[in-house]
Amino acid sequence: MTKPSSTYRVQLRPELTFTDAAELVDYLRDLGVGALYTSPVLDATPGSTHGYDVVDPTRARPELGGEEARKALSARLKEAGLGLVVDIVPNHMAVEVPKTNAWWWDVLRNGRESAYAGYFDIDWSRGRLLLPVLGDDDAVADLAVEGDELVYYDHRFPIAPGTDGGSPQEVHDRQHYELVGWRRGNAELNYRRFFDITNLAAVSVEKPEVFAETHGEVLRWVADGDVQGLRVDHPDGLADPGGYMTRLREGAPGAWLVVEKILHPGEALPQSWPVDGTTGYDALREIAGVFVDPAAAPAFTRLAGELGGRTDYHAVEEQARRLVTDRILVAEVRRIAALLTGVETEAARAAVAEVMIAFPVYRSYLPEGGENWAAALELARSRRPDLGAALDALDTQVRGEPEGELATRIQQTSGMVVAKGTEDTTFYRFTRFAALNEVGGNPDRFGLGVADFHGLAENRAAAYPATMTTLTTHDTKRSEDTRARLAVLSEVPDEFAAAVRRWTARRPIDEPALNLLAWQTLVGAWPISAERLRDYLDKAAKESKLRTTWTDHDEPFERAVAAWPGQVLGDAELAADVEAFVERVRGPGWVNSLGQKLVQLAGPGVPDVYQGTELWDFSLVDPDNRREVDYGVRREILARVLAGEQPEVDETGAAKLLVVRKTLTLRRERPELFTGYRPLHAEGAAAEHLLAFQRGEDLAVAVTRLPVGLARGGGWRDTVLPLTEGVWTDVLTGRTVGDRPAAASLFDRYPVALLVRGDS
Repeated sequence: MTKPSSTYRVQLRPELTFTDAAELVDYLRDLGVGALYTSPVLDATPGSTHGYDVVDPTRARPELGGEEARKALSARLKEAGLGLVVDIVPNHMAVEVPKTNAWWWDVLRNGRESAYAGYFDIDWSRGRLLLPVLGDDDAVADLAVEGDELVYYDHRFPIAPGTDGGSPQEVHDRQHYELVGWRRGNAELNYRRFFDITNLAAVSVEKPEVFAETHGEVLRWVADGDVQGLRVDHPDGLADPGGYMTRLREGAPGAWLVVEKILHPGEALPQSWPVDGTTGYDALREIAGVFVDPAAAPAFTRLAGELGGRTDYHAVEEQARRLVTDRILVAEVRRIAALLTGVETEAARAAVAEVMIAFPVYRSYLPEGGENWAAALELARSRRPDLGAALDALDTQVRGEPEGELATRIQQTSGMVVAKGTEDTTFYRFTRFAALNEVGGNPDRFGLGVADFHGLAENRAAAYPATMTTLTTHDTKRSEDTRARLAVLSEVPDEFAAAVRRWTARRPIDEPALNLLAWQTLVGAWPISAERLRDYLDKAAKESKLRTTWTDHDEPFERAVAAWPGQVLGDAELAADVEAFVERVRGPGWVNSLGQKLVQLAGPGVPDVYQGTELWDFSLVDPDNRREVDYGVRREILARVLAGEQPEVDETGAAKLLVVRKTLTLRRERPELFTGYRPLHAEGAAAEHLLAFQRGEDLAVAVTRLPVGLARGGGWRDTVLPLTEGVWTDVLTGRTVGDRPAAASLFDRYPVALLVRGDS
C-alpha cells in the first residue's frame, strides 16, 4: 500500500467537472498536496451536486465529462506526481428518477422476475413494492398512461408487459409496484433505504455478483493505476461490513482504503477490517477538543438552563432517538421485529426499538465487539423492565445466529437510529456549546485534556498510522475555523453569557435551543449574510424537530425564524454590539485555527484539507459548505508565499495558507520525518498553554492553546520548550533556534512552529 502524503477534498458537480479539477492540479501541487480526493464520480441523478445518489456504477459520470475527461484528469495528476482518491458509495443507489437507474427500472417493470430483483434489499414477501411518491393515497386519481409508462406529474414508471389497457388506476393495480402516499410509505416501506431517504434504495452488495457489478469499474481504475485510494461511504449500512472490506481489499490489494466509520469516544475500529483507518472524525473530535477549556462547562450549562434549554444531554438524546424509532424509521423497526420469533408483535417492536435507542456506539459487528451489544441490552432492560422476556428472546436469537437476518438487520439499522437521533436531532436540541456538536463528537464531554490528547495521538500513530485525519468535511456541522472561533468562547464564558442575555432580551427566537444556537452561529460565522444565516436556521429548526419539521410545518414559527437574521443584522445597535464581541474573539480564534491545523497536518495519519480551507473558512453545515471556492484569490496568495512572503496573521487567512503549504510540502518531500509520536512538555509559568509533540527524531510541532488565558496570565514569561539536543529550524519562518527555545521568541511571529533538527 502506498498512502498519499496528504489529500485535498474537492466536491465535483456539473459546475466543477473532471476538466475543471484538472485545471486545479498545478495549484494543488504547489500547495504541497499529495493526492486529489474527490466526491463520488460514478453516474448520478441528473443535476446532483454531491454524487452520493449513484444511478449507474458502471461508468464515470457524463455530467462530469465522462470517461474521456476522467482519464485526462488521471493523466494530468500523474504528470504532476499527485495521486487520486475516489469516494465510493456501496450502500445505496438513487431511484428518484427511475428511468435513469436501469436496474431499478427493470425491477419495477418485471418485479421479482427481474434479473436485478436481488440487487436491491426488497422484502418481496410483503407483496408489491411500495413507492411512496404520492402526496397522499388518494392521489392515484391523478395517474395517467403515456405509451408504456405510468405517469404521476413529472414521475414516470414502467408498465409491465401485458398489463396495459383500462383506466390508469386499473393499470396501476396490475403493476409489480404500488404508488402510495409518502406517509404510508414511511411506515410500511418494504425496501431498505439510506436512513429515511426513500429516494435512495439500499443495495445488497454482500452478494458477490452485486459487488462485482457495482465495483467493477472503480476497481478497474485502481488496477490501471489511475486511482490510488478509496474512501468508503457509510459502511455501517452494509449487511457485513467486515466481509465487504475483505472483498474490497482483495479487489484493490495495493490501494489506500479508509472508511467513513464514526467512532464514539473510546471505540476502536474493528481490528479484523483490512483497511488503513477511518475518514478522520475521531481525530477531528480530539484535535478540536484540546483547544476547548473544560473549565467553562458549568457556565455554559447555567446559561442554557437559564434560557430554557435542556441541559441533561443523555435524556435529550434518548428522547430524540425514540422519536426516530417511533416516527421516522417505523418501517425498519417493523421489518426487524417480524424476524423475532416467539414474541408478540408489539413487544417485539418495542424490544427492537429499545435496544437500538440504547446503543452506546453506532452499531455492533457481531460476533466482534459483543460488549457494545451487551451494553445496549443492559440499558434497554433498565429502561424497560417490562420487556424482559422480549429482550431475552432478542438477545438469544441474535447471539445464537450472529450472521442471521435478524442480527444483520438490527445492526444495519442501529447506526441509522444513532445518526438520525443524535447527529441530526440531538445536536440541534442540546445546544449548550455548539463547537462540540460535531459528527463523531460528544457534546457531553466538554473539551479534552492535554494528557488525554497525547495518549490518543500516540495510539493513532501506533495502530493506524495511515488513517485519514480531518478538521472539515462535506458533512461537518460547521467548518474548522468556525469551530476554532467558538472554542474561544470557552475562555470567556461569562462575557459571552452576558452578551447572549443582552441580545436575547432585544431579539429572541421563541425556542430556547435554537435561540442559543443562533447567537453562537452568528458569532462563529461573522460576518455572515442574512440569507446564509436564514437558510442555516431553517435547517436547524427542522432538524431539531421541536417546533417544526421537514414534513410537519409550523409555518408562523418558520416565518419568524426566517425574519430573524434580517431583524438582527438590520438593528444597527445590536449588530454593532455583536461585531464588537466578535472583534474580542477573532484574534484568539485565528490562533486556535492555526494551532489545530498544524496539529492535524503534522500529526499521525494522512491529513485531508477540505476544499478552500487553506484560507479562513467560516462555513456552516451543508449546503453552505459546498459554496464555490475562489481559487483565484488562493493562487494569488500562494504565489506570494512561494516568493518568500511571510504573511501577517490577519483577516486574509494568508498565514493559514503558509502553514498548509509548508507542512504539506515537507510531508510530501520528507515522509521519513513524520513517523511515530512522542509528547513534549513545556516548562515554566505558561506551560499549560503550549501543546507540543515530536515525530521521529528530527521533527517537532509546537502550538499555542487557550490564548485568551495566556494573555490574561501575563503571556509566556519564562516558559521554555526542551527539545532533543541540536539546532532546530522553524520551517514556517526559516529561523533557527536552540534545543531549549523560549516560548516568547518561538512564537513571536506565528503562534505555531514546525521545527526540523539539524541539516534536515
